[in-house]
Amino acid sequence: MTLLAKLLIALIALLHVYICWFEMFAWTSRGPVVFSTMPIELFEPTTAMAANQGIYNLFLAIGLFWSLFIKDPIWWKRIALCFLLFVATAGVVGALTVSIKILFTQTVPALIAIALLALSKNSQNVKS
Repeated sequence: MTLLAKLLIALIALLHVYICWFEMFAWTSRGPVVFSTMPIELFEPTTAMAANQGIYNLFLAIGLFWSLFIKDPIWWKRIALCFLLFVATAGVVGALTVSIKILFTQTVPALIAIALLALSKNSQNVKS
């Protein structure tokens, strides 16, 4: 389970690197395709806002990648759990404010990773 949890954490981190790239560098070109319900004339004026969101997604990715390099089994799980909870929360907010699809692309994978983390080897040794 540990390997599967780490693999999913890495994939979620890569997703957030992609989201960062999209929001920082492809907002005006790809944005209208991805967010087709948003008026096209709003993409240019919201470039700075999207870039700001992008950097936050990069922070999520960095935190998740960081967790994968922590050797102590208790601390890697704690750090991974913290950043997975951030991702899941961001997904819920995105689903409520932007598109329900965000729930399935961010929150569901994060919750699956949290479950795998809980089931991973030595999880019973994690103390508060």
